[in-house]
Amino acid sequence: MATYLELKALFNDSDLMDRVQVAAVIVASDFLENTPTAAQKAWASAVFDSPRAEAKKLLMAVLADKKSMSVSEIQALTDANIKNRVAIVAPFMVDAMAGA
Repeated sequence: MATYLELKALFNDSDLMDRVQVAAVIVASDFLENTPTAAQKAWASAVFDSPRAEAKKLLMAVLADKKSMSVSEIQALTDANIKNRVAIVAPFMVDAMAGA
């Protein structure tokens, strides 16, 4: 199990950040393919404008979800594991951006 300090250190893991960033772009793109709401369009635009800023928020959610894993297990997550968590969290980010 990763300690809180280890999880905090992973906030700056460039490989994890890059992977979450790509997952965010993919999830945003997925929203746009399925009759998106105005809020989904706005969030997708934010992701495309500044993928790193949105990914930073999503990375925290991924790490919180995987808190019971070791650092090495977290770093070894598959791209699919990361994308699935981002896809779960993204609707909440959409709502937060819309003020819902």
